[in-house]
Amino acid sequence: MIAPQTPQFRDPAPRSLCTDCGVSRMADPSACGKACQFIKPDYPTHEACIHGRPAKDTGDEQFFGVSRAVYRAALTPARDGAQWTGLTTRFAERLLETGAVDAVLTMVPDATDKWRPRPAIITDPAKMKHARGMRMGYAPLLALLEPALAAGHRKIAVIGIPCQIYALRAIESDLGFERIYVIGTPCSDNTTTENFHSFLARLTDAPETVTYLEFRADYHVELRFTDGSQRLIPFLKLPLSDLPADFFPTTCRTCVDYTNRLADITVGYMAGEGDQWLIVRNQRGKEMLDSLGAEVLLSAPGSRGKRAGSVKGFVENTRLAAGGLPLRRMPNWLRGIMGWLMPRIGPRGLEFARARIEMKAAETILHLRREEPAKIKNMVPAHVWNLAAPYGLTPEDNERPET
Repeated sequence: MIAPQTPQFRDPAPRSLCTDCGVSRMADPSACGKACQFIKPDYPTHEACIHGRPAKDTGDEQFFGVSRAVYRAALTPARDGAQWTGLTTRFAERLLETGAVDAVLTMVPDATDKWRPRPAIITDPAKMKHARGMRMGYAPLLALLEPALAAGHRKIAVIGIPCQIYALRAIESDLGFERIYVIGTPCSDNTTTENFHSFLARLTDAPETVTYLEFRADYHVELRFTDGSQRLIPFLKLPLSDLPADFFPTTCRTCVDYTNRLADITVGYMAGEGDQWLIVRNQRGKEMLDSLGAEVLLSAPGSRGKRAGSVKGFVENTRLAAGGLPLRRMPNWLRGIMGWLMPRIGPRGLEFARARIEMKAAETILHLRREEPAKIKNMVPAHVWNLAAPYGLTPEDNERPET
């Protein structure tokens, strides 16, 4: 089956802290000033408009955003080629099957590089299979909005990462669609496709044979190969300290929305403990989940371990890295021991997710202080400061939001 085609786009407008969400490639690139997550994001206002209320600043909503329901979930049977079980693409496929939408805006692999994302408009439910799996890199998803409208699509679904979805929500009312369903995935700690290839080459002598890579919640990276074999690598044995300093760009080290707070439903893995993790945020999210019925096995997410020690260690290492100081590597003899201990005593389930969100909050503040200090007062929302406060990161006088 032929993969969906991608329209031609104009070149992106040059901007700092840009992940090429696609807005700068649209007819009015100045819309970036309104849409960009990296300028002056306003989550409470958007949450109130999209979900009916802003997120609470207590309980798990302070970590994950507005949550109507939270589940550990698995699609049955799992779909071939899916990163986990295939829930994300199945939601979109079902919307097309039922006629709830005319088209889905999503990513498919590039014809010449399976790891490179390419934006595509899908109208045939059977072609959603092309969107399964993980890709690494930047692609202008939202530049599809104008071609979708020109093609006559008025009811669409969008599958995107947080910086894309924030921009979509900011301009949504100006677009002219009758209805938009938003299926969000958590931030992927993105990098360029070229950088990703260099990372694969550090993990295996045959990177061209890798068919699957995933950072799992059991503190391992899973690799699968064309011969059907599998390899698990403990996080602590990853060659992260060998990567160049700019491997992850400033944008992805200063993300203020790891869980896609403005999606109708977020589909991730962090609290899934081997399955997927669903956050249903509003009625449209519930509608999508309900439409799958018994295809989805749902259960309450677990929560084990204590995150504070892990987060404190991460904050200290990030503080050193953001200060340009060399990090001391863990001795090789200790890596194996810690790699065995972490899945057993480290935070798991919801506690693992909370830890990761706090780490991202701290990382955002520390890297902005070093690389873009003038942006902090406008770019860091209150929920990020609240998450970082227990670890001694509070706004200085010149970092307080402008009123």
